[in-house]
Amino acid sequence: MPKQVFLVCVVVFPFMICSGIVYSILSLYFAKLGATKSQIGFIYTSGALAGAAMAPFLGRLADKWGRKVILFMSMGLFMLVFLGYALSKCCFHLFLIQIAEGIAWSAMGTSATALLADVAPVAHRGEAMGIYNTAWSIGWIIGPSLGGISSDHLGFKLTFLICAGIMLFGIILGIFVLSQSADQRS
Repeated sequence: MPKQVFLVCVVVFPFMICSGIVYSILSLYFAKLGATKSQIGFIYTSGALAGAAMAPFLGRLADKWGRKVILFMSMGLFMLVFLGYALSKCCFHLFLIQIAEGIAWSAMGTSATALLADVAPVAHRGEAMGIYNTAWSIGWIIGPSLGGISSDHLGFKLTFLICAGIMLFGIILGIFVLSQSADQRS
């Protein structure tokens, strides 16, 4: 398996941990800000709708501008989303933040998998996706426990700020470890 497959996983891994951290506590945070159960459902739905609407466009942008550009944009947007959660004062802010998060999820999903497909040999693309999914699973094994412990001891807002910092680290890491050869355009 080419080294680039593992490097893509390493670069995205900080996000994988943060997504596990955030999603283990997000509904509790929404409720703390005053959202009802129905509103929490609608908040998540707004993000899913935004992501579904933007996915084809973001896929085209990944083809046009390069997968790494869209991947880094996604990671940057996630960093802003986590900052937004930390700075939210009421549940109505969460709709806009969740829309941004849905767009970021679509950008991550289209760019990371396309980048993996670019760097993996055709005969080993399934294996590359398996390695990527293993990295996701490890992030989601680590993240939820960290989210619960961190929010218990540091609070929600500081936990989100830590995630924003981790995302910044992931972006910087990505700039340094992903070579130009890992960004092919169709």
